Amino acid sequence: MKKSYLCLSLLAFLFSAAVQAHGPVRQKVEEEITINAPAQKVWGIIKDYGDMSWLPAVKSTSAQGGNEAGATRVLTLQNGGTITEELKKYDEGKMSFAYKITEMSTAKTISHAGAEEKVPVLPVDNYAASIDLEPKGETTVVSWKAGFYRAYTNNNPPAEMNEEAANTAVKGVFKEGLENLKKLAEK
Repeated sequence: MKKSYLCLSLLAFLFSAAVQAHGPVRQKVEEEITINAPAQKVWGIIKDYGDMSWLPAVKSTSAQGGNEAGATRVLTLQNGGTITEELKKYDEGKMSFAYKITEMSTAKTISHAGAEEKVPVLPVDNYAASIDLEPKGETTVVSWKAGFYRAYTNNNPPAEMNEEAANTAVKGVFKEGLENLKKLAEK
């Protein structure tokens, strides 16, 4: 009897310790917009993986590999930071592609929990995303989805690298990009 109480107590302790010690939770952001233009016109603006001129946050892009899986692009942002991405899937017929971030420059360094921490230009880690177009007659529904973790993967993240900062940054890029895509396609 004492052994069962001891085992139950031990299990309860281990469970509560595990609950307390969890790290970051995978975040998901999805933004969607309806554009009053045919899908082929919208796709024509974004189909070149190496051309991110439609995304306002991007100053310039250099790319290698075209629209083939494994192609890479380096986005130089308006603020001078850089993000390197790799094309994972590309489907011309379905008008969609998927990519992941492989490297980012540092936006700033902060002091947190007695250590110097580098804050990336986009406060995320293990980021993967996709863009999909769905023709709806003379309109197009564009969906941009991403899954990622906050940039600070240890417990007790600083405000610059927590879930809220990550979600706010990604949503901001998506909304600004989709609004600009709509503006360009509806000209």
